[in-house]
Amino acid sequence: MHVTLLALTASPVPAGPILLVANSSWNLAHQRAGLVRGLRAAGHRLEAVVPEGNADVPGLVTHRVPLIADGTAPLAELRSILALIRLFRAVQPAVVLSFTPKGNLYAGLAARATGVPLLPNVSGLGTGFIRGGLLLKVQAAMYREAFRGLPTIFFQNRDDATLFETKGLVRRGQVALLPGSGVDCRAFRATPLKPRAPGEAELLFVGRLLGDKGVRELAEAMRLLKPRHPGLRLTLLGELGAQNRTAIGADELAAWVAEGLVTHAGRTDDVRPHIAAADAVILPSYREGMPKALLEAAAMGRPLLAADVPGCREIVRDGMNGLLFEVRSATSIAEAVERFLAAGPAQWQQWGREARVIAEREYDERLVVAAYARQVIALTGKAA
Repeated sequence: MHVTLLALTASPVPAGPILLVANSSWNLAHQRAGLVRGLRAAGHRLEAVVPEGNADVPGLVTHRVPLIADGTAPLAELRSILALIRLFRAVQPAVVLSFTPKGNLYAGLAARATGVPLLPNVSGLGTGFIRGGLLLKVQAAMYREAFRGLPTIFFQNRDDATLFETKGLVRRGQVALLPGSGVDCRAFRATPLKPRAPGEAELLFVGRLLGDKGVRELAEAMRLLKPRHPGLRLTLLGELGAQNRTAIGADELAAWVAEGLVTHAGRTDDVRPHIAAADAVILPSYREGMPKALLEAAAMGRPLLAADVPGCREIVRDGMNGLLFEVRSATSIAEAVERFLAAGPAQWQQWGREARVIAEREYDERLVVAAYARQVIALTGKAA
């Protein structure tokens, strides 16, 4: 995926602010930090929209709405949409940028009701698309209405875009591909692997502790591997108790820790020391948009181990910068880890070097900021 860099210089901008709608202030402060910096440097005034109970996004006026990330109660969901409609009418934004499934759906419906320009980013599909059933049918109908008539919809991988096109949720002419959220290759610098004794290796999982992230299969894979590879260690770096119906419970995690399968490092605002301490980053997720954890690991020169699913297979080139394995399969995860261990440190270093090259060439966050800058110009008629 190649996006031409665009020089960003301050110049006249629309009177109304750009509103950024996300499922948490943490998402905007960390996942979208590069985009926020880039658009502000171009002279845009940005304001944040996050769920009630969230902290302010540093440096941004922050609006709160009753948005429940994993909610399905019809009246509560309607309340969220109406709150966004009131906010859009009051603020009169130049354009609304949305990122997460609920943000895309509800901001899309509110934007249609108010005539506000919207630029959504399909960064992930959510549980409904993973599990199917009635929830998928409801979400598909909402996406179709929310995205109807929009000139551009960002997708982070071709699989998701094709799925939306096949289901009639978008037209091909609306689709634009982004290299994920990008990664700041200047902040996430390549670091050398740490020396290891024979048979030792450190794996790192970064993400929310969810069933849909493949964490249960990962724990089972460690159960298979530990008797044969006692020097193998796995750290889980991520939030416990996430607002998601597939969240890992505290008792379940405690049992894995007691069994010696994993250690839990909690959540952090700076993953770099943890990536630097690891020999590889592993992500057995069921489906992704473009996982930030793998982008950051690649930028730091770490091999990538991931499920062969949309979002992961774009950044992980099997045998070039890491290894792919079958989704939802503890056995396949264990086999991939054993291939990784057998390859040895010299091959790990080569995979890490190639991962860094790919991150710099295809996923630098400046590419993302440039793509957004062009679309803001197209939607507002004014240069950034």
